[in-house]
Amino acid sequence: MATGDVKLLGAWASPFAMRPRIALNLKNVDYKYLEQNLGGKDELLLKSNPVHKKVPVMIHKDKPICESLVIVQYIDEAFTSGPSILPSDSYDRAIARFWAAYIDDKWCASLFSIARAKTDEEKATAVGGVTTGLGLLEQAFKKLSKGKGFFGGETIGYIDIALGSYLGWLRAAETLAGSKYIDETTTPNLTVWAERFCSDAAVQDLMPESEKLLDFAKMLLSGKFDPPK
Repeated sequence: MATGDVKLLGAWASPFAMRPRIALNLKNVDYKYLEQNLGGKDELLLKSNPVHKKVPVMIHKDKPICESLVIVQYIDEAFTSGPSILPSDSYDRAIARFWAAYIDDKWCASLFSIARAKTDEEKATAVGGVTTGLGLLEQAFKKLSKGKGFFGGETIGYIDIALGSYLGWLRAAETLAGSKYIDETTTPNLTVWAERFCSDAAVQDLMPESEKLLDFAKMLLSGKFDPPK
């Protein structure tokens, strides 16, 4: 496929924009990546995503697809090269979508609330949400991976992409809190999984550095930019 057939509008700090990039890498699809300035709205971004006006947006054959997990599902269906990202079984697909929705709707809110917390009580509540969620995901991994390396089995799958895209921000949150949320004692399976995920060829060049994310978080908290999407 020619690189011009696929364009991806993203931002380096956005965990959501990382997701379709991982999926495209897994599928061995050539694409043109267009970094967006989160301090302003590019004309192509506004035209391609007039509803949310956010990254990521994938443009395939001049047709825009929006929302990170929607894009990942589209990539899995549109490109037959590489491994399947969603399970072939209907029930397993539903379970994968359930956990991805939980990660975005519940767990993510707690993660980003750590930096925004104004009181010790708010911070404790946010940290509790992160650690409780990771405990649930630790158990889910044990059940869904069936002894293999990823939630999706032998290769990176849908839940792996949904959760793994937050690992850079999770490490930044650990630095802010001065404590580990994923460790060998409380989440031994996720600890090994996180290392394996970040070192995978489809991911390793995309994971942002924690220090850069911390600097970016300070700008977000100052109100200069919208939260990454």
